[in-house]
Amino acid sequence: MSPKQKRLLTRIIVALVIFFAIIALEETGVLHAAFGSPGDVYAEFALFLIPYLIAGYDVIASAFRNLFRGHALDEDFLMTVATFGAFALVLFPHTEPHMAEGAAVMLFFQVGELFQSYAVDKSRKSIADMMDIAPEFANVMEEGKLKQVDPFELAPDDEFIVMPGERIPLDGIILTGDSQIDTAALTGESVPRTARPGDEVISGCVNLTGKLTVRATKPFEDSTVSRILELVENAAEKKARTENFITRFARVYTPIVVGVAAVLAIVPPLLLGGDWADWVLRGLTFLVVSCPCALVISVPLSFFGGIGGASRLGILVKGSNYLEALGSTETVVFDKTGTLTDGTFAVTELACAPGVTEAELVATAAAAEAFSTHPIAQSVRAYGDAMANGERSGGDAMMNGERPAANVAPLAERVRDVREVSGQGVEAVVDGRGVLVGNGKLMAAHGVPFQATDAAGTVLYVAADGAFLGTIVIADTIKPTAVRAIADLHAAGVRKTVMLTGDRTDVAASVAARLGIDEVHAELLPQDKVAEVEKLLAATERDTRGKGKLAFVGDGINDAPVLTRADIGIAMGAMGSDAAIEAADIVLMNDNPDDIAKAIDVARRTMRIVWQNIIFALGIKFAVLVLAAFGIANMWMAVFADVGVAVIAILNAMRAMNVKRYEKR
Repeated sequence: MSPKQKRLLTRIIVALVIFFAIIALEETGVLHAAFGSPGDVYAEFALFLIPYLIAGYDVIASAFRNLFRGHALDEDFLMTVATFGAFALVLFPHTEPHMAEGAAVMLFFQVGELFQSYAVDKSRKSIADMMDIAPEFANVMEEGKLKQVDPFELAPDDEFIVMPGERIPLDGIILTGDSQIDTAALTGESVPRTARPGDEVISGCVNLTGKLTVRATKPFEDSTVSRILELVENAAEKKARTENFITRFARVYTPIVVGVAAVLAIVPPLLLGGDWADWVLRGLTFLVVSCPCALVISVPLSFFGGIGGASRLGILVKGSNYLEALGSTETVVFDKTGTLTDGTFAVTELACAPGVTEAELVATAAAAEAFSTHPIAQSVRAYGDAMANGERSGGDAMMNGERPAANVAPLAERVRDVREVSGQGVEAVVDGRGVLVGNGKLMAAHGVPFQATDAAGTVLYVAADGAFLGTIVIADTIKPTAVRAIADLHAAGVRKTVMLTGDRTDVAASVAARLGIDEVHAELLPQDKVAEVEKLLAATERDTRGKGKLAFVGDGINDAPVLTRADIGIAMGAMGSDAAIEAADIVLMNDNPDDIAKAIDVARRTMRIVWQNIIFALGIKFAVLVLAAFGIANMWMAVFADVGVAVIAILNAMRAMNVKRYEKR
């Protein structure tokens, strides 16, 4: 609790003690015995004025300041006028005094203000915690000594040192050192990541265990931490339609109800000859009930809590308008590479000719590809190394304890006459045998009979001395959480999932089938993706009668135009391109597709809370307003309709920031 909140709480407690002490004196007849009648009424007036002023002097001061500035019709003004009026009823002879109600209105209004302040602070905390990720310094070596400098002073390719316990100041690549990196503040991931030389690290993370020497790849203003802070700072500027509606509603609603309250207090006594005190009391009660603070406070607080809760999960939402739109998402469109797949090639399938083992097939292909820099060649070699080290998780070779035969001779001695055939593959002599690794064209060119396959991915046929050894299929690997992500989206009520990719149709169809995606469009250029999204936008609007939204999820530079065109653009942030992150409305810092379903669930839950508060607050207020107009509602009912409803709405709004159930998944 802040010092300001503690001071307000102290004032409220003191005022409440005095208030109930006066009530006790009144109920026991002490005041009447001491002052008689009507002296006891004026004594009550003076005594109730004490807790009233202790609790509400700042509200009264604010009301008068705003009055002179031309901003009279706010909640402070309404409370001041209503409570002044309650005390002023003492001037009407033969009228029941209402000083206690006037003091109570101010007291409980301040209780509501305290709840509001605490709730706002709590919802800000998760976002404020993210502001702490900004590094204060970077360590650089100068003349053999470690010196702390401002991260802004470093440029790309500058080297800096990160000691254990320090935040990484800039994005970079580790040159020396091994450590564990805590990325929780950025990605929401609780398990530290292992970092070794050659690995990329992002600013704002905490180095836990070892000393690291890092080469900067970006200036500080373009670093991950700088972009995150900018997104957080600008999020409050982009309000949701519901939030803007409530603001406009309050501007129109407040003057109307103030006018109605004035008419209610003045017109009936003038025209009907009624009791002035009775109608003034009705008008004052009407005025207290009419205060729109329950809506003005709880609706923005709900959105703020939703954004703050999402940030704790590593999901950055650039504004409440995007959170509102995300809650209406009916269609989710994905890029494939880097979004649903890792964007790295790996061996996904082996098929051996009779009499050939998987170990022999892989070892022969890996040797022939030993000196190639092509990503496919690297994948084959990595798979061969994994088999040799017993790290492969499946396949007959490993289940039977089979490994490639050890050959300690250097590759330079074992492999010679390597020749890459453009568009076909590699020819080489391995251990004295002529080896071919490539596509069907290479096999056909050398007259090697082979068993063709239509497996999705890049197919490598392997032959030695004219004999077919088998097939190796290389494909982009699907992210471990991608299958669950699509299932969770369907479970969350998303009507359609679509994949757009520039990859081959057979590969795209295979990936889509394994993931359970509803629709796939392949072999697309960047401009083709925009055209497809345009069609999907029109279909979504038609199918949902304009109520549904389309979200696009991507990570690459070529995804930026599509991210901008979609209703909601979602970028994979930790490894995504700068262009995609800038164009997106929501950034998933953990690069986890399953976070999309979490984000949609957070958005829909937030919108449910917003509408619960709107319906509840307006329903109670209009009911009590009607009762007040007919003289049925008293000032105590007005206090509940204003402060009570506001406190309940605030407590309900605070639920939006609770994301513990998502953190357990």
